[in-house]
Amino acid sequence: MQNQPVLGIDIGGSGIKGALVDLVAGDFATERVRIPTPEKSTPANVADVVAEIVAEFAEQMGDGPIGVTIPAVVTHGITRSAANIDKSWIDAPAEKIFAEHLGREVVLVNDADAAGIAEVKYGAAKGNDGLVLVTTLGTGIGSALIYRGVLVPNTELGHLEIDGHDAESQAAASVKTALGLSYSEYAPRLQRYYERLEALFWPDLLVVGGGVSKAADKYLPKLNLKTPIVPADLRNRAGIIGAAWLAADKVAHPA
Repeated sequence: MQNQPVLGIDIGGSGIKGALVDLVAGDFATERVRIPTPEKSTPANVADVVAEIVAEFAEQMGDGPIGVTIPAVVTHGITRSAANIDKSWIDAPAEKIFAEHLGREVVLVNDADAAGIAEVKYGAAKGNDGLVLVTTLGTGIGSALIYRGVLVPNTELGHLEIDGHDAESQAAASVKTALGLSYSEYAPRLQRYYERLEALFWPDLLVVGGGVSKAADKYLPKLNLKTPIVPADLRNRAGIIGAAWLAADKVAHPA
């Protein structure tokens, strides 16, 4: 992996964040910059904010690629869905829009995939050469499936149907908050979700990310699984770090 820092940008429903990433250390090489997501979060408006962040780091990053995460399924640079962003992203040639707006090579990836690859390369799953399944518990449930260090993109395992329900409608962290559940009351929902993931994929390691991972000691010990399950290490840095890694990897190993 290259020594030149790479810019990672994480687009969320409330904020767009960016930092240069040291890909040797697997951590930020600069302070993070955050700008609120535009109220009308269309591709053009979001690209304007991303350009502001790029301008902050232009002198330090050279002409290298930019990794950008987005809360959407991304196939061949096209955003196929839109979670917490404007619906005009659906089927938009988003990677091309960013590249043309910025005048730089852009690698656009799903936000959970970026977080997952960061945990495998630098975080809680570092050194695991098997099948790792990373989930992010938040407004919904994001997922990333990585086998022998290679990402299988856009898994969307938060939308598995379990007991007649979309899984994230029962087990996302937002459900715990909305229903006022204690961790003891929330844990059975996670048990049902993770035991189904385990039965379908038989991973070597499960990693739990999202803001609720900070309290992992209050619910992970309550789960009864065959697979080791651990909290994520990188937390809210994972998206930026993973986006930067994926951008550099795509340039180093073009399809």
